[in-house]
Amino acid sequence: MKKIVFAGIVALGGFVTANAQCKPVSTLTENFDTWKDINKCWTVQSGKAMLYPNDKKIIFYSMNDPRENMYLVTPKITAGTYTLSLDASDNGGETTLELFSINTPSDTKSYVSIAKPAKITGEKKTYTISLKKDSHLGLKVLLNGVHQAVYIDNLSLKAKK
Repeated sequence: MKKIVFAGIVALGGFVTANAQCKPVSTLTENFDTWKDINKCWTVQSGKAMLYPNDKKIIFYSMNDPRENMYLVTPKITAGTYTLSLDASDNGGETTLELFSINTPSDTKSYVSIAKPAKITGEKKTYTISLKKDSHLGLKVLLNGVHQAVYIDNLSLKAKK
């Protein structure tokens, strides 16, 4: 019995330790060049579509499911005011990017829009965002066509002074 309880404590401790490694951050600089899979401190919500790293960037791909809600969620960010910049481009058609403050990545009811959807034009996007409490930042891409793709690269989040 003691061995079973000890094994349970060790297993739970390992789980807590793995999650504790993703501490809240106050800056992000990510060019996705070394990503083979989604980083363990980031989260993906892709529905029936695909969201994955490839060719040194993040790709949102609609496959046969246009209008699917697709989110790339950052590690938790400490409360404050930030400047977010990123490169966003697409392979044509109507595509948009919207930003969300997210309390719990697994609970879509905790997703609160903080920047209205903006058309992706291939130019660098820059936003000023304010987080009232420690939160994740979600990048929602909306693709309106079959086999459409959006590419995100060179994401930078810096505290605004």
